[in-house]
Amino acid sequence: MSDFFNDGWSIYIAVVSALSIAACLALLIIASKRKVMSNDNSTGHVWDEDLRELNNPLPRWWMGLFVLTILFGAGYLLLYPGLGSYKGQLKWTETGEYQAEVERAQAQLAPLYAKFEGEGFEQLAHDSKAMGIGERLFLNNCAQCHGSDARGSKGFPNLTDNDWLYGGAPEQIVESITNGRNGVMPPMAAAIGGGENVRNVANYVLSLSGSPHDAAAAQLGKPKFAICAACHGADGKGNQTIGAPNLTDNIWLHGSGEKAVMDMINNGKDNHMPVHRDKFSAAQIRVIAAYVWSLSHQDGPAAAAAGTPAKLAD
Repeated sequence: MSDFFNDGWSIYIAVVSALSIAACLALLIIASKRKVMSNDNSTGHVWDEDLRELNNPLPRWWMGLFVLTILFGAGYLLLYPGLGSYKGQLKWTETGEYQAEVERAQAQLAPLYAKFEGEGFEQLAHDSKAMGIGERLFLNNCAQCHGSDARGSKGFPNLTDNDWLYGGAPEQIVESITNGRNGVMPPMAAAIGGGENVRNVANYVLSLSGSPHDAAAAQLGKPKFAICAACHGADGKGNQTIGAPNLTDNIWLHGSGEKAVMDMINNGKDNHMPVHRDKFSAAQIRVIAAYVWSLSHQDGPAAAAAGTPAKLAD
């Protein structure tokens, strides 16, 4: 009921629910006391000259079920949420039920993950059982964005190469999974003077990675890039502390080419990696991080299965 914009709706729902149960009870009482003024126990309705509608009482089992239904409804609304914003005597919530199920599942899995606690990330990357678990956790929870092969797509980072926005060390991967990331590229057109300056800076950015560009425009854009250097660095190699991308490696998260870079300068971008600390236990996050880390290292079983080339650690 948290989506109600005022208390009036909560009161309305509570009153309607209570009156509905009361109406059912009143209907039962009224019907049971109503008498038909007829000597032959009929309602007075006759069809085809001799077919009479009798006023026989309802079966006791039907009456019993009707009463039980009313009692059940009243008891349910007393114990569980249903009367507007009333939380019920048991204080039951969907979130609480889900959390309890997660905790039960984690308690059952704890002995399995306990076997991996003494292993470092490199050891985990060579443990086929740990990597099998990590792969399944990744496929069920991370592949929606990064792809089943972890190679990502436009707007979603490739996890099999050595290009890391926030660093590719195991501890940094754990931090990304645990607390999420929120990368913000603000619109910069006004800051660099707008107009043709946007195209010039875009071409200078393209020149940093040796991508096709207009050399004359790039030269004009170089002085304006000083504003961008606050995040990306004077050399354009980025800053992993704040997640600023390296612009010199020809790896483009949001598309390459003059138009794509100009769109980024004009409109900015807000990329969000969700928080997972409430979804996974610390042990599960550690196994997933080890799996992701192994994808960019040539000798890990996960990397071998994915067919990724040799990479150096960040």
